[in-house]
Order: sequence, then C-alpha cells, then structure tokens
Amino acid sequence: MGATADSGAGKEDTGLTAPPPYSLVADNGLIEESGNVQANGRIDINLDSKIARTLAKIIDLQQEDLHNPPPEYIDDLKHSTTCDLNLNIVIQIVGSRGDVQPFIALGNALQKHGHRVRIATHDVFANFVCESGLEFYPIGGDPAELMAYMVKNPGLIPQMKTLRDGEVQRKQAMVATMLDGCWRSCIQDDPLTHEPFVADAIIANPPSFAHVHCAQALGIPVHLMFTMPWSSTKAFPHPLANLNPSSMDPRTANWVSYGVVEWLTWQGLGDVINKWRTSIDLEPIPATIGPSLPEALKVPHTYCWSPALVPKPKDWPAHIDVCGFFFRDSPTYSPPSELTAFLQAGPPPVYIGFGSIVVENPQKLIDTVVIAVVRSGVRAIISKGWSGLVGSPNPNIYYIDDCPHEWLFQHVAAVVHHGGAGTTACGLKNGKPTAIVPFFGDQPFWGSMIFRAGAGPKTIPYASLNFQRLSAAIEFCLTPQAREAAHKISLKMHTETGVDNAVESFHRNLPMDKMRCAIIPTQVATWKYKKSKRSLSLSRAAAQFLIENQKIDESHLDLHYPNPIVIENRRWDPITGMISAATTTGSSMLHSTADMIYDPYKHYKRSRSPRPPAEISKNTPYTRNVADGESSSSSMQLAGQELLEDRSVPTDALSPRDQNGFLVAGNMLGATIKGFGKFTGSYFKGVVVDIPHAAAEGFRQVPRLYGETPKEYDAIQDWKSGAIFGGRNFVDGMADGFTGIFTQPVNGAKEEGALGAVKGFAKGTIGLATKVPSAGIGLVAYPFQGITKSIEAAFRSNSRKAIARAQLKCGYFESARLDMGVELRDKVLQSFDAFSFSSGYVSRAPRHAY
Repeated sequence: MGATADSGAGKEDTGLTAPPPYSLVADNGLIEESGNVQANGRIDINLDSKIARTLAKIIDLQQEDLHNPPPEYIDDLKHSTTCDLNLNIVIQIVGSRGDVQPFIALGNALQKHGHRVRIATHDVFANFVCESGLEFYPIGGDPAELMAYMVKNPGLIPQMKTLRDGEVQRKQAMVATMLDGCWRSCIQDDPLTHEPFVADAIIANPPSFAHVHCAQALGIPVHLMFTMPWSSTKAFPHPLANLNPSSMDPRTANWVSYGVVEWLTWQGLGDVINKWRTSIDLEPIPATIGPSLPEALKVPHTYCWSPALVPKPKDWPAHIDVCGFFFRDSPTYSPPSELTAFLQAGPPPVYIGFGSIVVENPQKLIDTVVIAVVRSGVRAIISKGWSGLVGSPNPNIYYIDDCPHEWLFQHVAAVVHHGGAGTTACGLKNGKPTAIVPFFGDQPFWGSMIFRAGAGPKTIPYASLNFQRLSAAIEFCLTPQAREAAHKISLKMHTETGVDNAVESFHRNLPMDKMRCAIIPTQVATWKYKKSKRSLSLSRAAAQFLIENQKIDESHLDLHYPNPIVIENRRWDPITGMISAATTTGSSMLHSTADMIYDPYKHYKRSRSPRPPAEISKNTPYTRNVADGESSSSSMQLAGQELLEDRSVPTDALSPRDQNGFLVAGNMLGATIKGFGKFTGSYFKGVVVDIPHAAAEGFRQVPRLYGETPKEYDAIQDWKSGAIFGGRNFVDGMADGFTGIFTQPVNGAKEEGALGAVKGFAKGTIGLATKVPSAGIGLVAYPFQGITKSIEAAFRSNSRKAIARAQLKCGYFESARLDMGVELRDKVLQSFDAFSFSSGYVSRAPRHAY
C-alpha cells in the first residue's frame, strides 16, 4: 500500500499512518556516499552509491505507465473548468521576494473567481502583499538569513563547516518556526481585520514544507506550484544536482537525481517535520516515504515556466502541469527624478542586480561589477539588493533601490542577474538579452535555458565571477544575435497566459463534488451532520443558520474531510514487513524503557534546580502576539496552547527550599508509570496490531511481484472502515486464492500456450499461498488496525477541536456577512426538514459542544 490523498475512491493506492516504518538509518557515511555539497552550492551525486542504486532498481515501480504521453504544450489547460465554489485559499511561500511575487499575480487572479486568498509568508513581505489587495499572514523566518544560508547549503543540506558552526541547528529552529506559522495560517484570524479564517484549500511552493501535513490535518486539497522542476523525470536532472560519470543510463540517472536530493534534504529536516507533526496530532512519517511524500500522494503540481521553452516531460502524469510564467499586473510606478534624468542622459543602460541574494563580501562583488561596466563601456543601473551593493560615484552608473522590474526592464538594453525565475521571466518577456550569475537553486537551470535559446551567454557561477567574464557576458548580451533571440522568446511568451492556466490547473484538480454543501451547493462543505444514519454535508453558513434556528446543535457536527490524506509505507512481502514491524516495536519498547529511567531523573533534577518566576516566563513555549500576526481578541487558540494556559504551576514547586518531597516522589513515580504504560502499549500494539498487519499486508501485496494488482479498498481510518476492509479482503482473498489455482493456468494457456499454462500454474500456486493467509490474518489484523486508529483519534483530538472551534467562529462570521434572502432561508430549512423526515430525526434545542 502506498500513500494517497483520496481514500474514498477505492481505486487509488492507499496508505495508513499506524503501521511501523521500514528502518532506514541515515548515518553520516551513507549521506557522504550519496552526494557532496560543493562550494558553489551544487550537489555532486554519486550514482554508484547505495541510495542511487536502490532508486534505480525501483524506478519502474514508482513511475506511472503513461500510455498516452502528455501534450508538449498547454492544450490540456485551454479548456475552462467551472468552479462555482468560493474557497478560502491559503498560499504558503518560503523564499525571497522573487518567490513571493508570482503568487501575488496568482492570488489576484483567484480573487477574480470569487475566492478569498491569504498569502502566508515571511513577515518582511507584509506591505508587499497587502498593497496588492491580498490578505497576509506572517509565518516567521528571516528570508535574508535563509538566502545567505542557502547560498552555501542548498535545500538545508549542510556542509561540514556549517555543521561545526552550529548553523544547521539555527536554521532548523527557523524551519520549525515557519512550520508552526504555516499551520496557524490555515486556521487563525486575519491579523489586521481579525476576520476568522479557515482554509478550504492550500497552494504552496515545495520549500514551505508544511503544505501536505497541514492538508492532512485539515483533510483539504493541496496543490504545489513552483518555478523549478521538483518532480522526478528522465528528461533532465534535478536542478540542484551535478551527476558524476557512471555506467548508469543517463535518463535513469536523471530520474535518480531527484530521489537522492530529496533523501538528502529529508535528513536535514525529517526530525524537525516529524516533531512538528506530533504537535498537530499527526503521526511521524517513516523515513522511507518522507522524502517522496508529494509524489507518493500524487499531489497536483503546476510548474510556472514557459512550455514553449521547456516542454512538459513525457513521463510526467496528468496531475502535473506546465502552465507558463506568472506575471502580475504592472504596478503603478512613478520613478524618482534622478532615475528619469539618468535614463534620458544617454543610451539604454544595462541592468545588474542580484535581488535577495546575500553575499559574504559585498564590497568585492560591487568592485567586480563596476570594473566590468567600465571595461565594457556601457551605462548601468545597479540594484543595491539585500547585499547593499553601492560603489564609488560614477556618472554612467545609477544605484537603485527597490523598483518594479515590469517598469524598469522596459528601459534597459540587457539584464544581468542571479537567475531567479521571476526576474528571468520578466527580462525575457520584455525581450532583453540576459546574463545569469547563478548562486544556488534553480538559477543554473534558467541560465542554461537562456544560453540554449541563444538569448544570453553561458552562466558565470558566482564562485568564478570576475570582471573579465562579466564584461564579456555584457558584451555578448549587446550583440544583434542575442537581441534577436530574446525578441523571439518575448513573442512566444506574450501568447501565453500563465496565471490563467495555473488557475485552470488548480480548479481542474479540485474534488469539487466532495466539497459541495448538500443544501447550498455553491458553498464549501466543512461539516458532516452525524445525527442520523445518513450523513449530510453542510457549509459553515448553512450549519450556523440551522443552529440559530434550533434545527441542529453543535454536538451533532463532525468535521468534513473532502480530501482525506492517509500515509503509509508500501509493504512488498510478509518477511520484510514483519521484520520491519518487529524492529520498530523493539525500538519503541527500548525508548519506553529509557523513559522509565530518565524521566523520573529529570523530575528529580528539576526539583533540585531553583527556577525564579522570570525564568519560567522566559521558557514558556512560543505564543504569537499581535505583532506576530495574531489578533489579541481572538478566542481561537490551538488546543496545545490552551492546555498550557490552563495548567497551574504550584509556587512551592519553584524553589528547592519549599519543594515538597512527597510531590517530587509522586512526580517521579508518575513518570515511571507513564513510561511503563508506553512500554506495555508498544508491546501489545506491536504484537497484536503492527506485526499481524504487516504480515497480512505483505501477503496481500506479493502478487504485485509477478504483475497482478491486488484489489484496493477504502483506506482504514476507524474501526468501521477496518472491519469493512478486513471482511472484503477475507472474501476476495479466499475466493481468488482457491479459484486462481485453476483460472490462472487456463488464462495463461490462452495467451502463451503450454508455457503460459506453466506460468499460470505458478502464479496460481503463489496466489493460493499468499492470498489465503492474507485473508485469514487480515480478518483480525485490519479490524484491529481500525480500532487502533479510533483510539488514537480519541486521544489526539486537540488539533481537531481547534479546527472545529475555528470553523464555528468562521461560520458565524460568514453567516452574518452573507445576505441570505427569504428564498434561500426557506430552501435551507425545507431541505433540512426533508432530510430529517426521511431520517426519522426530530430537531432539538442547541447546546454548545466546542
């Protein structure tokens, strides 16, 4: 079983969170063997490493069979998908201003379709977002510091120097803050207007990292959009990867590079992400599925580059689109008089700027740039950027602060920059020859694309930049050939509507049938009315209206999950599955044993250490205030915060002089009992649930090894679905196991004669030996799996309760804002009365449950 974002279809590979992960130990030797981060921020991938060889073996199992290759252009996005649902959409972005800017254009386009759009990104971009008419939510993190780190460590994959300096730990702490901010952006009030907000869908760039996990907690659709390829393909390697010579097929090596880069990235972030997942009541992700989670879940992707320049690879499935560059509407801009005078004083200058890049030695960089400009005999506009590039006064050089590229690039002869996707797109759209000085990330990707098209010289990696190379690059950009190539690209790009295509891709991938309110079909269903045997999907406003009219009460509402996401390792056979389950069970028991010893010691040590009140206040877990983007009047807090707020700390526990010895002993005993409880729980869960489930699932998946696809059922999410899964697997397993011994040889004989009959007999024998055991073991294992999930859901309810409170609050706000005329009110009441009558339910006076 794999991982899926749609457990209700019954056709997709499904996955579950409860079974134990396969063991994957990421020691330093394995990491160093797989790839090394170079001084220029690229990753040299060793294609002969253990990870690369393993990925090469499973390439055919991971990729879809594409009988109908995707079109090379955007014909599949020309058909408009009608979306009459008005969604609350949060767009989560981690990166520089150039990463945020394309999503401003997307957000404005989504607003035109009636959606409410919130941009969740770094605090420093608040004005930039709000000035565009979009809602803003701060997620924390310092993009300048992050960009400086990424120059040396792409994807948070560290070099040894940064490990020694402790810089990785600091960046991991920053990532943890951003993960928390992304989660809050899904359910917290608007920090300025205090209007309630709960996301109905998530759009994100992959480096925001929280996207899939937030979507899993909320049960809503998620769509990834990015400016560089992040999905495995044989067409070209990962943009961060340098492939060393190897005997491996080049196309296979391209595909493997994505898995290796993702695996290395997970080593730096996996622990941070899993720790954060537990804070929102999600189970940790196994190391074997974590790096490839979006691909395993088949999360829709939209790539924001021109398909006329880089066509969609033929091995990308239908849920991956290439739509064109994102361009926002040109902002209104009045240049300062000094800039106007400079532009009018001579021929069009060359623009040189490195945007959000922060370099270690800005003085050396500006000296190189100025010498190259003087040597080339051109006029130049140099952007100060985040590195603060300012050189000596020169009548032929203008140092500029922040200025819209849409306006500025119309007035220059060529552009020289770091190769950010947004800057690249803007330069090409304006027909300007472009020279790229890449630092990290997708920048070399765009540089090679421009060189291939003839619109610019070969890239000059920042580490090898000098005034001679830069001067030659500027001179190349001013040649007639470069101008003609850039002009041709510009003509192609003016025929594309990248933002509109991205909106179409987003709408086309929404499970709209599962998102509709049963009473008001144009509204998003967020509640499931659970009073009767039949469920009724209700929108926030419809539920609030029914509550106000005493038709329902809050205790009869469950959260509705239109896009349930379930994650689990795929089992291939019973042997490795049971070994993995047993290993994980043993590891869990070992940790619990350590807790029985160490946790009491921590209580004892804490009691011996005086803690003044100021220290307690300082060590209180991080809570956002109004400045951080949370309304001071908001009554909606995460359940974990509320527990901290409600927890009282006895003053006599703060000083060893006043410490009650019996209280310390009680705390130590409680910690021991808690550890013993974990130990016992791990043992029984492993023996009764995990190992039998791994065996049943391993037996069930064995037929895949000879080309037969096991029947897929709805994912196990509770005791009821577990019982259904076990029952159906028992019936089908027994039937197919005993009949296959006869039908497989017959079918084989029809296809291949005597040889086919022999093969069929072998398949039937294997099927009998695997399907029948799976049926028998699964009759107990799958229901127990469901019972385990139900128990875990009962104890892990803090986030669910926080979401429910946020939905109720948002429903009250939307109901008050919505002008429900008499006709709509009557329709809501009549529809609900008809449902109640058919279900035999009599309405009751409301009572508050959340």
